[in-house]
Amino acid sequence: MTALVEFESVARLRSFTVAANELGVTQAAVSRQVKFLEETLGIRLFHRLHRSIELTEEGEALYLVVAGSMQKIASVFDRLSSGPVQQELVLASTSAFSHFRLLPRLASLKNAYPNLQLRLFTQMFTADLRHKDIDVAVRFGNGRWGDGTATLLFDEEVFPVCSPRWVESHGMPDTLQDIANMALIESDSTSEGWMGWEAWFGAVGLDALRLNFALRCSLYTDAIQAARYGQGVALGWGRLVHDLVAAGELVRLPVASLKTDDAYFIVVPHGRPHTPAIDGLIEWLRTDALA
Repeated sequence: MTALVEFESVARLRSFTVAANELGVTQAAVSRQVKFLEETLGIRLFHRLHRSIELTEEGEALYLVVAGSMQKIASVFDRLSSGPVQQELVLASTSAFSHFRLLPRLASLKNAYPNLQLRLFTQMFTADLRHKDIDVAVRFGNGRWGDGTATLLFDEEVFPVCSPRWVESHGMPDTLQDIANMALIESDSTSEGWMGWEAWFGAVGLDALRLNFALRCSLYTDAIQAARYGQGVALGWGRLVHDLVAAGELVRLPVASLKTDDAYFIVVPHGRPHTPAIDGLIEWLRTDALA
């Protein structure tokens, strides 16, 4: 069991040194346990490279089973030891989804599930489910991922948005070319299926050879804030900017809109059971989308 626990830590963290620090033992001790496991099984679990390590095919297979089993044990242990008073759920998502979709609705979630204690794990890019603390993750994509079980939440629609002040100053565009000529705000891709202006124009039927970029941002949250402050036109992902459009802080430009093939999913890591708290969160997210 000691060898399996230390192997799981090394495989998850991709480092003998970091695993040793996490476990509170020496690197040599961790190496001995992994070597013992390899000798017992008669296989190599890691490719030991010059400055890094990688799981072998056999190591990857063992890791998935061990990690899943440990997560099940931890889940039952937590439930038995902590009782029903508070149910903490670690939810991973991109900063854009957390900022625009989750945070404005936390009061509604608390009213629906008063015993649920939510902890947000926010990343710029798609969450890595190898992180041992993540219970569920919201992802945008095709729903086919190898590290967890995906459940569809809702679809998405992408359209141009700007501030009311921008429309007052520059007028409402009539054509796609009008939008292409405007000051555009671009943001970097942070997940699969995410698109920028060039891809959006191509999808809605305009081969825009030259686009007028007024600002480029690494974060989508910054792009939307810039649009709110009248710096130009940004791509509005409908599920994210819904509240801002409804409040009149952003204006949806009605020239064109794109229904995406990809959608939002909630993903439960392999080995993590669907607890009542997870099922409740999924139901709340879906119900909120219909409201």
